[in-house]
Amino acid sequence: MNQTIQNDEVRRKVQERYAGVAQNREDGCGCGTGCCSGVLESGTGAEKLGYTSDDVASVPEGSDMGLGCGNPTALASIKAGETILDLGSGGGFDAFLCSKQTGPSGKVIGVDMTSEMVSKARKNAASGGYTNVEFRLGEIENLPVADGTADLIISNCVINLSPDKSRVFTEAFRVLKPGGRIAISDIVALQPIPESMKADFSTYTGCVAGAAFVPDLEAMLAASGFVGIRVDVKETSRQFINGWLPGHRAGEFVASANITARKP
Repeated sequence: MNQTIQNDEVRRKVQERYAGVAQNREDGCGCGTGCCSGVLESGTGAEKLGYTSDDVASVPEGSDMGLGCGNPTALASIKAGETILDLGSGGGFDAFLCSKQTGPSGKVIGVDMTSEMVSKARKNAASGGYTNVEFRLGEIENLPVADGTADLIISNCVINLSPDKSRVFTEAFRVLKPGGRIAISDIVALQPIPESMKADFSTYTGCVAGAAFVPDLEAMLAASGFVGIRVDVKETSRQFINGWLPGHRAGEFVASANITARKP
């Protein structure tokens, strides 16, 4: 199959999946499907990923959609006045938490390729009175952001969904200011993913089949120009990942990781 066609098919399936989540046609548990619909309302799903109950309570209702695999806002050491870019911003949960830390003198830009998610996030921003947050429709491989805009880029369980991760990191490097940094929570591969799982699109949209090995991620980041690269795998995450795709034992093959690096 032509690689461009294959990549476009992956993007289309991902868009369909997350449009359904945004429109409440599907539930999410991390990136999984329909495995914890009762957890989302209680907030315990987010708390298991490293957020506090205050975090969950402080954002507009409907912002926490249960689609993460960690808490990138806890990695970032956000400073007042910074410009922050959220890749794959979904309902705006992480963007709103960043907004509170960067304050009125700062700015948060969320980018998502699903129009339904962008619409939902904009409504959440309006309901919460967030004047320093905006959401843009676009692909993380082709960011609708000018060169040297951001002090910090965050992302939560999204880059694994991209069929062109090298391009994502190249774009991230482009839009960062000199000295800017990335703080990413994502899924990484720990061993080869079975071909039977790769053949099932639900394992792509479920954040498993597209996961890259740690050395490959480090190489892509370095090739893009990043330094100070660090990938910390969270072994304990394998237990909750097993619940994302029932019957697939996904936690045997992938885990959540904290990924940090900076632009010289």
